[in-house]
Amino acid sequence: MRIDEKFDNKIAILTIYGKLMGGPDNYILIDKVKSLIADGIKNVVIDLSQVKWMNSPGLGILIGCRKLLEQVNGGLRIANATNKVNNLLIMTRVIEFVGNYTSVQRAVSSPGWN
Repeated sequence: MRIDEKFDNKIAILTIYGKLMGGPDNYILIDKVKSLIADGIKNVVIDLSQVKWMNSPGLGILIGCRKLLEQVNGGLRIANATNKVNNLLIMTRVIEFVGNYTSVQRAVSSPGWN
């Protein structure tokens, strides 16, 4: 898994490449969020446009990232989830608390950031 990082004001945008299926490689995302928090960044958009598949441990990683950000009064948004990933987010109801925006820009400009 690879993560590209960029910023829009004080919101980090993380684009993930590969599968989000748990295991040691995917804990890179949690470590990245911890690093952002240590740098004072508390709002994150995760761009899933390049994630072809995600399973339940991958969902757990997203939920873990959200919990880390909530602990510092921050927020998490998901953008560009593919149909397969979006269906998983809907079936598990994870979409209800992270959302899935159709573009990174829509996620960044969405209301409710702290």
